[in-house]
Amino acid sequence: MAKHYFENIPNFEYVSRIPGAKTFSDYVLTKNLFKRAKIRPDIFSDLSHFTKYQIVGDERPDQISNKLYDTPDLDWIILLSNNIINLEDEWPMTQQSFENYLSNKYGSDEKIHSVHHYETTEIRDSTGSIIIPAGLQVPQNYSVEFLDPGLGTETIAANFTEEITNFTYEERIQDQKRNIYCLKGFYVGLIVDDMERIMPYKKNSSQYVDSKTVKGDNIRLYE
Repeated sequence: MAKHYFENIPNFEYVSRIPGAKTFSDYVLTKNLFKRAKIRPDIFSDLSHFTKYQIVGDERPDQISNKLYDTPDLDWIILLSNNIINLEDEWPMTQQSFENYLSNKYGSDEKIHSVHHYETTEIRDSTGSIIIPAGLQVPQNYSVEFLDPGLGTETIAANFTEEITNFTYEERIQDQKRNIYCLKGFYVGLIVDDMERIMPYKKNSSQYVDSKTVKGDNIRLYE
């Protein structure tokens, strides 16, 4: 995420576990990543506050932020808008990463393009009503018998499956990740203000150091 986001995350003085520390009471200053921002519920729960966006090619969150908000520093709003925590797993892979992933998972081009499963194509009766929708995962030789009201007879539909390769299966997963929601620009200032308001620490505990720092308890049993 951009520097702006981490500048607002407060600090935490953690008891040092670094080998060679001078004393058992040494502390290390680190960012408190457990204190995570979120979009306020009244905005997050209303889709009218967002616009649909399809990630193009190898676009990164900072590039989308720059495109929509004229700054790359609001990439964290792109991620919060889609409840994305693990960028590596929840954001679409780059083309090169995708090719490497396929190669590592399947081992050969032949296996990449072998059959993963079979799906139905759409079947309608003589009146135009859908009997079997497209996209259902079924066995290769799947068939169905139904009463066709237009013909008044029992009809058997067969040979209406298509193979879905491993490549197509994996590509679909990536394509699903490309469909995201982006917060409309009008609300961005509210979220930034919320971030700056909720992140500072309050003077309500013995661990308080200042508005940006708290100190963890030293739980070592001996000095």
